[in-house]
Amino acid sequence: MDDKYRVPAIERAHLILKEISLQPSQLKLIDLSRSLNINKSSMYSLLLTLENLGWIEKDTGETYRLGRELSRLGHAAVQHRDLNESFHKEASLIKLKLGESLQLARLDGNEVLYLAKEEALTPVRLASGPGMRLPAHATALGKVMLADLGDEELDRFYRVDQEPFSQLTTHSIVSLKELKKDLEQIRQQGFALDLEEAVIGFNCAAAPIRNSHGRVIAAVSCSMMLPQWQQKKQICIEEVCKLAHQLSE
Repeated sequence: MDDKYRVPAIERAHLILKEISLQPSQLKLIDLSRSLNINKSSMYSLLLTLENLGWIEKDTGETYRLGRELSRLGHAAVQHRDLNESFHKEASLIKLKLGESLQLARLDGNEVLYLAKEEALTPVRLASGPGMRLPAHATALGKVMLADLGDEELDRFYRVDQEPFSQLTTHSIVSLKELKKDLEQIRQQGFALDLEEAVIGFNCAAAPIRNSHGRVIAAVSCSMMLPQWQQKKQICIEEVCKLAHQLSE
């Protein structure tokens, strides 16, 4: 890496975290200062910042251990990797059974962020690869995750004075009232449908992935062209719900 892009403070914080991880609840400020050759004043500022962020915690003996926030971030990283791996394993089988593509995504504000895809060999393929974003209100994936939010959270993402909402097609939802009505039905049935709301000529079914506390952390979906939808709608919904259940904790 070019030296001009380096951030020394972050590098020092990394060394501190590594040192504490190797000797939890054993090192005091003076010990870290000596072992890492960082003066006590700078070390104090670094430790205080890391402590305020929850990355480290101070013991009663003035020693340090890794904090809960760092543990949470690590767990989230492992969970994300495990979820992707599990998705590819399970979705690859359903892809063969349905002959259609499946997607994994999470909610990022009022957008859907696509995480992974198992793509079937179909004549027409949707552009929904990892890293792509779409408005949540216009997709089955987005709506099934929005359905887990309360009215206050929804009102932060969508305001009446922003209506009509952006449309991907002429079938996209354009008002908060219409969205909340759709979300209520999704909560009752346990899955969401996108009937040409994201792409003309394609319908989609999505189901929520929940963590051990029952909160929605991601969702899976299956999209297909209208002729195939007429034939496979019911089995598509069943398989997507089954996949979401398998991936839930």
